[in-house]
Amino acid sequence: MPAFESKRVPTDYDLLAPDGSEIRLLHNLSGASVVHCSLPAGAVSTPVTHRTVEEVWVFLIGEGQVWRKQGERELVLDAHAGLSLTIPLGTQFQFRNTGDVPLEFIIATTPPWPGADEAIVLDGGRWAF
Repeated sequence: MPAFESKRVPTDYDLLAPDGSEIRLLHNLSGASVVHCSLPAGAVSTPVTHRTVEEVWVFLIGEGQVWRKQGERELVLDAHAGLSLTIPLGTQFQFRNTGDVPLEFIIATTPPWPGADEAIVLDGGRWAF
């Protein structure tokens, strides 16, 4: 049985995600992983899709937009504190910070994030990056 874990969100990020966002590692269990993600003011992520994982995002601080596309279905959503959204398997997505403070959110990934090769960088997206 895994031990209980508790952790404060680190001030410095642990790594840059394949989309260019700053990732602070929080927790891993057998069925999911959780990270804190941030994108600096004015920044735009690289558009990606995932090979095997799905995600749930919960926004904490800042303002931005998230683009998601599945086949012919496409949506741009305004992101702000209190909003949650899903990134189902096979969804193309990109996000940007439209505010003047970092856009911060929690990401729960299932199954747990397997590594940098999980993300497939896309040729196009919604915004220039």
